[in-house]
Amino acid sequence: MIEAVKFWNEPNNKSHWDLELDPDWSAYAQMVKLASAAVRAENAGLTQVLGGISPIDAQFLASLRDRGVLDGLDAVAVHGFPLDWNHWPIDEWPRRIAEIEAVTHLPVWVTEVGVSTFGAEEVQVFGLRRTVRLLAGRVPRIFWYSLYDLPKAWPATTRHREAEGSSYYRHFHMGLLHEDGSPKLAFEPFRACTPAMGICQWFHFEDHRLDDAVHRLRDLGVRRLRTGLSWADSFRPGAEQWFDRQMRALEDFDVTLTFCFTPEHRGIAPHHTSPPLEHGEFAEFCARMVRRYASNGACTVTPPLALTDAGEPARLVMR
Repeated sequence: MIEAVKFWNEPNNKSHWDLELDPDWSAYAQMVKLASAAVRAENAGLTQVLGGISPIDAQFLASLRDRGVLDGLDAVAVHGFPLDWNHWPIDEWPRRIAEIEAVTHLPVWVTEVGVSTFGAEEVQVFGLRRTVRLLAGRVPRIFWYSLYDLPKAWPATTRHREAEGSSYYRHFHMGLLHEDGSPKLAFEPFRACTPAMGICQWFHFEDHRLDDAVHRLRDLGVRRLRTGLSWADSFRPGAEQWFDRQMRALEDFDVTLTFCFTPEHRGIAPHHTSPPLEHGEFAEFCARMVRRYASNGACTVTPPLALTDAGEPARLVMR
């Protein structure tokens, strides 16, 4: 079932939103307000979340708050990768959450956190365990990114690609599973974090991994899944059939569904990061997807991650 919807992904990151075309995020703000109202009209009880911000920037969030963007939402989300891309150490997670809490009364979700195995798989094991220790019980939702490595034949969703150096190639090693489906060292330790901790796994158009992903997620005991439906993909031939297949396969999970990516022919610039020509078109897409896949607010919500008296996840033994 659909537990929540998110409006865009990392809107304050230049790899996901064109800041040259919208330097003060006024277009993004208007787009989200229209989308929020449209979704609320379709399903008043559905949880609405601001697209996860990366970097974690309280000033950015305050600027959206002051424009009234948060008025219709139920939560805000942040993304953090301190062992790979952020310029702060992993132990600062609680302080980063507190910075966001200081500028909004809304709950703060962590909808992407993860560690690349670009250097060594042992680093991911350490990062998983330290992340859980720092965030479990601190925020209501945590989604680990991700289940699979990104196939090397696919480009990472970033505008600058190889110009980013090793930062770009880290995108391809974020999974608990290698590209071929074989498990990494962190796969079994992650099992102890479920069902309270979720996974963020993006599925590409007609993704060959979908059925295997469902099997692996069930095997791990995952209940919460964050994924997305692409506005850009909705114009592809067979899009409706693919969306139906994807959502049918995921219907047993509590899904946080992200709406994002501008169709090239509907953007101010021909790029998926562009603000749309008409803000209302994105709202119409969001409403249509909610009407099709979340026509009622029923969902099964699992409890937050439990901790032992020592402050550790109840099922995760830290060594």
